Amino acid sequence: MAFSIFLCFFLRMRLRRFLISEPMRGFNLVADHRRRQMSENAESVMLGIDHVQLAIPVGGEPKARSFFVDLLGFEEIPKPERLAVRGGCWFRSGSVEIHVGVEEPFVAARKAHVALRVAGYDALRNVLESAGISMTENDEIPGLRRSHVTDPFGNRLELMCADG
Repeated sequence: MAFSIFLCFFLRMRLRRFLISEPMRGFNLVADHRRRQMSENAESVMLGIDHVQLAIPVGGEPKARSFFVDLLGFEEIPKPERLAVRGGCWFRSGSVEIHVGVEEPFVAARKAHVALRVAGYDALRNVLESAGISMTENDEIPGLRRSHVTDPFGNRLELMCADG
């Protein structure tokens, strides 16, 4: 009987010490098991982002073209016919595609945003400033030059490049 009490006490103390020293270990074991299971069963892997979609109001396509093509330097690419009837337009610069789609009622993405890596940051900044687009500089991440702008509809975009 005394040995059983001692054993219970001992195991309780070991368990308490284990939970204090590694409180999330049990959860990690479950996550590791799920990851292993997924990698064994999965035949697909995410390779990258194909495009990002931003909302615009009805009739906003001309303003979107002016902003993305004339100011940011994107090229407009044709939408498939079946999708073109919905309105909106698609843009590409390098491997980056932004699709703008008509949404009613329209609500701008003021916090959620697209972050674009930019070559020629200073030149782009000059173009935007000369067009009256304000850029809010942000130096919170060492080694990166970053600023936020909004498109003509109030959607937030982040422009960034390596510092130096």
